[in-house]
Amino acid sequence: MESKKVRAVRNLRLCSKDCLCLYVCPTGATDTETGQVDFQKCIGCGACAKACPAGAISMVPYQYPKQQVKDEKVMQSLNNIFKSKTDQENIAYKLYEKSSSQIEKQFLKALIRSNRLLAEDTVREAGYMLPQSKNTNAFLKSLLDNNDEDFPKDAVNELLELLECNE
Repeated sequence: MESKKVRAVRNLRLCSKDCLCLYVCPTGATDTETGQVDFQKCIGCGACAKACPAGAISMVPYQYPKQQVKDEKVMQSLNNIFKSKTDQENIAYKLYEKSSSQIEKQFLKALIRSNRLLAEDTVREAGYMLPQSKNTNAFLKSLLDNNDEDFPKDAVNELLELLECNE
């Protein structure tokens, strides 16, 4: 991997604290105490990701590719699928709450999770979770309308600067 085209990021949910990343990182960019990777030090070599036994470290690009343009019919279909999966998840959850059988609860829990994953994949495919998509850009800008004085508008503005809309 070429230097500075990618950077390491750690998924804290997956991190098993084996800390092999500490030993292989040539710049000391990984920090298991805070769980963060120092982007200023990371050179994008990928050694930490290769060494991580839990697969908690991934290499992600600094600049994401443009979102693939989709026909209006495709977008409508994706939105319909998303709504259907959300409805199915809500129905399964209501059944789960009323069920007293452990086997039923186990099945319904799996059904809830399955529908959630399919809905997330559909939303991602529609472009709502791509950091530099028009949808994400519009969402971030809408956050600036928050009038709560404790709301971190400076952080939102920083994200908007870093994640230039590429559509």
